[in-house]
Amino acid sequence: MKGFYRSKYTTPAGEVRYAAVTQFEATDARRAFPCWDEPAIKATFDISLVVPKDRVALSNMNVIDRKPYPDDENLVEVKFARTPVMSTYLVAFVVGEYDFVETRSKDGVCVRVYTPVGKAEQGKFALEVAAKTLPFYKDYFNVPYPLPKIDLIAIADFAAGAMENWGLVTYRETALLIDPKNSCSSSRQWVALVVGHELAHQWFGNLVTMEWWTHLWLNEGFASWIEYLCVDHCFPEYDIWTQFVSADYTRAQELDALDNSHPIEVSVGHPSEVDEIFDAISYSKGASVIRMLHDYIGDKDFKKGMNMYLTKFQQKNAATEDLWESLENASGKPIAAVMNTWTKQMGFPLIYVEAEQVEDDRVLRLSQKKFCASGPYVGEDCPQWMVPITISTSEDPNQAKLKILMDKPEMNVVLKNIKPDQWVKLNLGTVGFYRTQYSSAMLESLLPGIRDLSLPPVDRLGLQNDLFSLARAGIISTVEVLKVMEAFVNEPNYTVWSDLSCNLGILSTLLSHTDFYDEIQDFVIDVFSPIGERLGWDPKPGEGHLDALLRGLVLGKLGKAGHKATLEEARRRFKEHVEGKQILSADLRSPVYLTVLKHGDGTTLDIMLKLHKQADMQEEKNRIERVLGATLSPELIEKVLTFALSEEVRPQDTVSVIGGVAGGSKQGRKAAWKFIKDNWEELYNRYQGGFLISRLIKLSVEGFAVDKMAGEVKAFFESHPAPSAERTIQQCCENILLNAAWLKRDAESIQQYLLQRKASLPSV
Repeated sequence: MKGFYRSKYTTPAGEVRYAAVTQFEATDARRAFPCWDEPAIKATFDISLVVPKDRVALSNMNVIDRKPYPDDENLVEVKFARTPVMSTYLVAFVVGEYDFVETRSKDGVCVRVYTPVGKAEQGKFALEVAAKTLPFYKDYFNVPYPLPKIDLIAIADFAAGAMENWGLVTYRETALLIDPKNSCSSSRQWVALVVGHELAHQWFGNLVTMEWWTHLWLNEGFASWIEYLCVDHCFPEYDIWTQFVSADYTRAQELDALDNSHPIEVSVGHPSEVDEIFDAISYSKGASVIRMLHDYIGDKDFKKGMNMYLTKFQQKNAATEDLWESLENASGKPIAAVMNTWTKQMGFPLIYVEAEQVEDDRVLRLSQKKFCASGPYVGEDCPQWMVPITISTSEDPNQAKLKILMDKPEMNVVLKNIKPDQWVKLNLGTVGFYRTQYSSAMLESLLPGIRDLSLPPVDRLGLQNDLFSLARAGIISTVEVLKVMEAFVNEPNYTVWSDLSCNLGILSTLLSHTDFYDEIQDFVIDVFSPIGERLGWDPKPGEGHLDALLRGLVLGKLGKAGHKATLEEARRRFKEHVEGKQILSADLRSPVYLTVLKHGDGTTLDIMLKLHKQADMQEEKNRIERVLGATLSPELIEKVLTFALSEEVRPQDTVSVIGGVAGGSKQGRKAAWKFIKDNWEELYNRYQGGFLISRLIKLSVEGFAVDKMAGEVKAFFESHPAPSAERTIQQCCENILLNAAWLKRDAESIQQYLLQRKASLPSV
């Protein structure tokens, strides 16, 4: 799926055909035409395509001429306008059969969304988002969109989520198409974010391009941050900034605490090293430090600096330092000095804080050390960061009482006029890219704020996530965190639940290696059933986007853990769905499918595969593919793995089927790893030199928790090298060893706690 390649699709009549499409980033324009294929060697492009006359032909620019081809009456020659000065990796052309919907943005730009034939309706949601987004960016950057048109097009076989080719953005079908009846809320949100991300690149990346791949993070980190700003503008009801914390911020911190992480800026010498940096550090840590920087500078000066940067470097190339210089000029703050500590060294700090009441003031003692997934930092020269720190108190939990820049290993801070009974919290809004460890007295005073919801949602989330990571690193005990998790009984916020759910999922996977796995399932049921009962199965009047997401999350969690009432209701609704009596709403499909499969048999799996075959929408096919791994018996697991490599599954989706098996159960994990080893040649040929190979490896081995598995994984890849996944493999081995250490350290006390808890609960 790289260079100029063919993409297979099926016509409405059921005939298999091919479209011709491009994917050039990072280094594959050279596969399509001879060129200086580096981002800083920019040129204008005059493109003409000779194509069958019944096919749609698109490129970056608008068509200026279309004439019959002299040698063959079935062909036409389509000529496109000259492009602005641009990099090779952003050139694109597509030839195929498509329908489209179009509109004009209020700035007069012609916007079209191209869909598979007969599905133009499904392009309307993305069209609306794109038409709102272009003017938003034009105003934000104060620079007009530089081309006469923009096309967004859905491609059947597509490795990434989307690609920001200038004026012709390509997408996976699931990142662009929305069917009002059959698309779930999370798909809408995903489409809005991806459209926001790719359109931001039209300025940041396309108009001004990074000098070299070392600065890729600038492109991706920036677009991954501003996509949220854009969605928040278009859909304030999504509460998207809280979701940023669980989707990007915590994901980046998880990876960046490893010894095998890497700095945001990485020197790149070979094309395989470029593929390797399209990871959570470039995207999610990049976005997180830009969010912290935006907060530190303030929106007004940030916008001013962005405009200076884009104006100065338009149609040229820039490096990270150039952006810092523009933002420094706009804000008068030491941007380069602060940001170099975040982009040029890997990792992030753990801030330890203790407090003392001195008359009417609260004196805080802060110290910073690098946060390591393996426990307290040991070693000589500990790296230091310049950390923008905000401090809030119970007097006004939504407002910073004090903002400071911590630029040394230790400092004391005095908060004036704080009563002894008021709590003090660091990192308001979970914006600073650091973790906080409170003295036990400070932590005690914060916990009631979780129960009574006086701490804002994103602060409740951050507090819980920090504690979970500290336990994972062995700095505090896991049992302490389980106790805190129980304080979330009254929690109404979707994103807080989503993060809690992820962490319980990690713990659950860890404990699948023990003989008390059932006990942790009971714990999950206890934590999630009160909110499950409050929500019920059916949407109530006046509910919105977040309620739908929460209901799907909670029912899926309860169903997977084997909650009896949820399982019975899921089976009943599934039966009605399959019989066509009462079709499941899109938001309930994933949790129901997952629940019936996990507690089902061969017949259930056959019905699911039949639903997959009948599904007309790629979203529904993916939804089914992702849950197939929940099935438990060894022969059914084999059947799912074989299905993953069959013609029924698009090549970019095989990875999530195998990953689903590995994440579904202990038996699945073993089977998926064996399957990858047995089919390595085919898988490697399919995905080599792209990020899908890294994703496949990560999903399939990171759940192991036995030391010797790390050795086995390492040995396998020594004899079967995958250069673009090298760092991922090291990270996976490190994670396996960390899991094993965690289990050795805490398994016994967790088991004790769960058993005592069970004994003290009233029996139902």
